[in-house]
Amino acid sequence: MTKAIKATGANLSWEPWEGPGEPPADHVEIDVVWTAINRADLMQRAGVYPPPPGASDILGLEVSGRIASVGPDVTNFKPGDEVCALLTGGGYATRVIVPEVQVLPIPKGLTLERAAAIPEVFATAWLNLYHEAALKPGERVLLHAGASGLGTAVIQLATAFGNPVFATAGDDDKLQTCRNLGASGVWNRKDGSFIEAVRNWGGVDMVLDPVGGSYIADDQKVLNVDGRIVLIGLMGGRMAEVDLGIMLVKRQRLIGSTLRSRTVEDKGEVMQALHRHVWPLLSAGQIEPLVDSSWPIEQVEEAMAYVAENKNTGKVLLKISD
Repeated sequence: MTKAIKATGANLSWEPWEGPGEPPADHVEIDVVWTAINRADLMQRAGVYPPPPGASDILGLEVSGRIASVGPDVTNFKPGDEVCALLTGGGYATRVIVPEVQVLPIPKGLTLERAAAIPEVFATAWLNLYHEAALKPGERVLLHAGASGLGTAVIQLATAFGNPVFATAGDDDKLQTCRNLGASGVWNRKDGSFIEAVRNWGGVDMVLDPVGGSYIADDQKVLNVDGRIVLIGLMGGRMAEVDLGIMLVKRQRLIGSTLRSRTVEDKGEVMQALHRHVWPLLSAGQIEPLVDSSWPIEQVEEAMAYVAENKNTGKVLLKISD
């Protein structure tokens, strides 16, 4: 029997579902074993981040599992293959249908459980570091929410590609995790503004900011000439004060970026870039998805509350099946 999480306001229920149907010609159907919680799921549940037109209204932006069936034009996968996938929605279900280009084989040496922590955060990290900000080797990154699932991926990825990272977070233990993953500078946001600490570190060429709000003005103050702020979230609010004088004189850029609403072609390009550049590092153990905890899907309410309270360091996973 197929099942899925149905979100109705604040209430979640794991209940029978008719299933996703048959895969189109260039899609695959996956029997889901693991999925993961992302901030977007919390926002969608709260009614402030609806899925893009045509996307499933079932929560879940990434999965790992086994190929159940393939469309007639699929060439890279066959039933039984173990894979992970980037989704536009639908991950909190026993089955999901995904374009082939958004699916990758499990990196060598990784379990299905750990592989579920890869697609969304590493795709987001790659997109924003090396596409939107076009980082060059040696350029420096300021990362907010450094111990989140995304943050732990960004630190490892940027460091591996020669981009030093300064990470902020609200807990000393989380900051130590950031250091262990490769961050060469850290700051506890509860100690006040990060401006002086980042300036003493040497300033930055890029800020990856999931906060927005008042952080934007401070981001500007630590950017080097030709610096880029890539805004990926609004945890601190959607209104910000921008100093246009600093932006003009220092040739700064403020870039808004989301992954979920991009085209299948765009997502496919990001996933193929991961396969070429990041999968070898994962298979060699040079970088790894950081998993905070794993919960049965029946405890999704408790797991989402745990994430909402910022208790996690790394990804929080949900087990769908064996």
